[in-house]
Amino acid sequence: MTYVDAYVAAVPTTNKETFKAHATGTSALFKACGALQVTECWGDDIPGGEVTSMPMAVQCKPDETVVFGWIAWPSKEVRDAGMQKAMADPRMNPETCEMPFDGMRLIYGGFEVLVEA
Repeated sequence: MTYVDAYVAAVPTTNKETFKAHATGTSALFKACGALQVTECWGDDIPGGEVTSMPMAVQCKPDETVVFGWIAWPSKEVRDAGMQKAMADPRMNPETCEMPFDGMRLIYGGFEVLVEA
């Protein structure tokens, strides 16, 4: 079974094209480091909530859009090595690869896949 890194972020809506370009570049890097697939999704039907919701989780502001994405890896071992390699790559340097969103509100985690259909 594959291993997945998943993440949710709030991106300024005016940064949609900047985010897309950023995601395209980082996706190529992750794939070069062993990822099977990188998927980035721009929210267009994200309900609010009274107790919990994606917008609440990332403290989404009125001028921001929730983004959800994931990276599929062949295994956790490949992910650990690939992520280490990607983070050491000069293309991920924060000075030259600025995130087009507030990384302090990024939620992420690694997941063992239980079911693939």
